[in-house]
Amino acid sequence: MNLIANKRSLLISALILLLLPLVLQSMGNFWVRIADFALLYVLLALGLNIVVGFAGLLDLGFVAFFAIGAYMYGLMASPHLAENFAWFAQMFPDGLHTPIWLVIPLSALLAGILGVLLGAPTLKLRGDYLAIVTLGFGEIIRVFLNNLDHPVNITNGPKGLGQIDSISIAGLNLGKRLDIGFMDLSSVTLYYYLFLALVLVSYLVCSRLERSRIGRAWMAIREDEIAAKAMGINTVNMKLLAFGMGATFGGISGSMFAAFQGFISPESFSLMESVMIVAMVVLGGIGHLPGVILGAVLLSALPEVLRWVSGLLDLQAATGGRLDASILRQLLIALAMIIVMLLRPRGLWPSPEHGKSLYKSG
Repeated sequence: MNLIANKRSLLISALILLLLPLVLQSMGNFWVRIADFALLYVLLALGLNIVVGFAGLLDLGFVAFFAIGAYMYGLMASPHLAENFAWFAQMFPDGLHTPIWLVIPLSALLAGILGVLLGAPTLKLRGDYLAIVTLGFGEIIRVFLNNLDHPVNITNGPKGLGQIDSISIAGLNLGKRLDIGFMDLSSVTLYYYLFLALVLVSYLVCSRLERSRIGRAWMAIREDEIAAKAMGINTVNMKLLAFGMGATFGGISGSMFAAFQGFISPESFSLMESVMIVAMVVLGGIGHLPGVILGAVLLSALPEVLRWVSGLLDLQAATGGRLDASILRQLLIALAMIIVMLLRPRGLWPSPEHGKSLYKSG
């Protein structure tokens, strides 16, 4: 009976996810873009959950891997390198237009390698000290991206990279509208289905990892690293693997972000982005995949919904300009997060197993 109910709920969920962009598209592409960004943040939150939720390593510089993936795709799918390097223009006069089947593995590989390099010097650090080091790493990456426009122009500095190619799959350009006869699918709707496929694959990978030996080892380290080491777990390798695996998700999400936006700059990868991704994991339910997805969707979509509501009510004009809509939006989000953490300190949808042994022993 439970199996039939589970299949029914999965079928209903699949239908909702497939029909959602079509319904939102009828209301305007603005709402579909919100859904697209929500999926990108879900991908980021799933990656950070491996580091923070499974392994218990507080990472405040996760946006660095997001930036690395975005700039890698931006350099490989824009005319920037051909315009600034004569030797590159001789080999690729039209620029390097990298296909998606090559971009995703390369973005994941580069971000994963840098994730391991970040984890290596932080193996002996825990808690606040680890958070400070990872925070510094994220800021270093952003500063580098902001200043690597001289003496050799690699990232174009604060001006950012533009003219980035949209993604093409089997001859279908996701940057253009698609007319299928009875329906016209916009570009943002096509990207929605691509992002949804990536999220589903990522969720499957994370759920398999959670139930594997590696996932159990991560959770043992999270609960008590000394006890895990005494039980024979190689904590060094497990920590490095967590940093590397989590970073791959950030790299893939960054490359999708660059293709979707068509423009990237260092401003998109600030410290606040890292804080928001951590907040998504903690607010939803740290270590619990459905909770992490819920937190990512809420914190990514809520600001845009509040933007629409404040514009609809015209709060700034109603208060004579004394109440700025963006400030009010941030205030409401912060207030909602405080209330949720006070009422549900383990998150909106916590793991039913997390802390069970602690309660039993008490």
